[in-house]
Amino acid sequence: MTKPHSPSPNRSFTVGTPAPTQRLGLATAVLALALSAGSLCWAGAGAMASDAGGADIPSVATPGLPSFADVAERVTPAVVNVSVKAEGIQPMQWSAHPPRPHDVPMPESFRRFFEHPGHEGPRRTVSQGSGFVLDAEGHIVTNDHVIEGASEITIILNDGTTYPAKVVGRDAKTDLAVLKIDADRPMSYVELGDSREARVGDWVLAVGNPFGLGGSVNAGIISARGRDINSGPYDDYLQIDAPINQGHSGGPLFDINGRVIGVNTAIYSPSGGNVGIGFAIPAETVQRVVADLRENGRVERGWLGVQIQPVTESLAAGLGLEQTGGVLIADVIPGSPASMADLRAGDVILSAAGHSLDGAKGLARAVAETTAGTAMTLRVLRDGQAREVSVRIARMPDDEQVAGLPSEPADAVARPRLGLYLAPLTPELRLEQGLRPDAEGVYVSQVESDSPAARAGIEAGSLISMVGVEPVTTPDQVIAAVLAAADDKVEALILRVEKDGPPLFVAVPLTT
Repeated sequence: MTKPHSPSPNRSFTVGTPAPTQRLGLATAVLALALSAGSLCWAGAGAMASDAGGADIPSVATPGLPSFADVAERVTPAVVNVSVKAEGIQPMQWSAHPPRPHDVPMPESFRRFFEHPGHEGPRRTVSQGSGFVLDAEGHIVTNDHVIEGASEITIILNDGTTYPAKVVGRDAKTDLAVLKIDADRPMSYVELGDSREARVGDWVLAVGNPFGLGGSVNAGIISARGRDINSGPYDDYLQIDAPINQGHSGGPLFDINGRVIGVNTAIYSPSGGNVGIGFAIPAETVQRVVADLRENGRVERGWLGVQIQPVTESLAAGLGLEQTGGVLIADVIPGSPASMADLRAGDVILSAAGHSLDGAKGLARAVAETTAGTAMTLRVLRDGQAREVSVRIARMPDDEQVAGLPSEPADAVARPRLGLYLAPLTPELRLEQGLRPDAEGVYVSQVESDSPAARAGIEAGSLISMVGVEPVTTPDQVIAAVLAAADDKVEALILRVEKDGPPLFVAVPLTT
């Protein structure tokens, strides 16, 4: 992303000694003084002023900037601090990639952010983010990455009152989470608006907990819409210039009427500090996801079952296309809705449900928002001929399965546990996590603290491609291998694990 340009010279103000040939009238001098003091006020509205030797100069009548005090007073009680305690996991020591020193900045310019004010002991960390109360019953919205790995979550209200919180549901794909507190009184809350009514240039307020300073209100404008920062398969961010920093994650973005039109989630920061470019999840996305999380604890999405890629100019030329619009199918998953609808690798999907596609993520969003069982009409280009294909969207496979599921009946035979939350490596997950299109294995979405897998050094984001000498591609295969190893009285399970470097074999002790 190109860095912002400096203001052009004809729009800058210089306050200092005038050139010998320049004379300042009284109004001009007052204006210069106001600017030198950093004031945004204009003097003498509608008046005329002059000095003894200068021509009459009309003062400029400019409306004052709006005050946000009334809105801030109304919404601030519903904005909360989210304090998270998490058990730290010692990273796996990959021999080819030594750990990054703490004083070396991460290379990524887009950052999800929340504050780490301190540590409790060698393994427990304390982090802080923001959130907002959504109803009088105490449901709270925040970012999923704020509570990732949490062993204890505390909500701190604007008046300093604290409550323990429980997780109602999480959705890593959109980085949203819903928490619940049980208060002894109705809660102050705010309502979700619709960011589609907001325009580029509209005023917005970011309220949150930057650097632990709760109740901070920052103003800015919407700078752009529909930003894709490659953080997930459904990126559609609002870009804002309201100053947001560490600790703002999960906090609300308000319009001037006090409606929540976004959730502050990321900043563009080559240096790690605020440079005036922030990103918020639009309220309409929040509305859909939060409704699912409150009702089901998870988000159900539609699934097509194709590996897709954008149509570049070179691909368009090779395929004989006149333009680069549409989405190219690179692969079709056997047994998926796409395979049963006779979609093929090499097909170009031009539109879905009558809407032209703005890229690969446009198709991903359209399919994800479609209810399972619904028929969707795709306009497809194959061998130079356009045709319509009807496909019945299915429910996306479960994101997470647990190796050694904990919810066994009390009288069940003790099962071995690794402490791994595993997800099938779907095309959508490859795209979301920036994995190679040909990556194979099972994705580790979460590692339980102080579990055998954590003690062995396995981290979230790893790929498990083999158990022993057998390749694995589904969570069920890993679970079956764990159970078989336990039946054979194997003391440790050997996993081939890959993360940010060459794959390594890791021995994980089997415990019950």
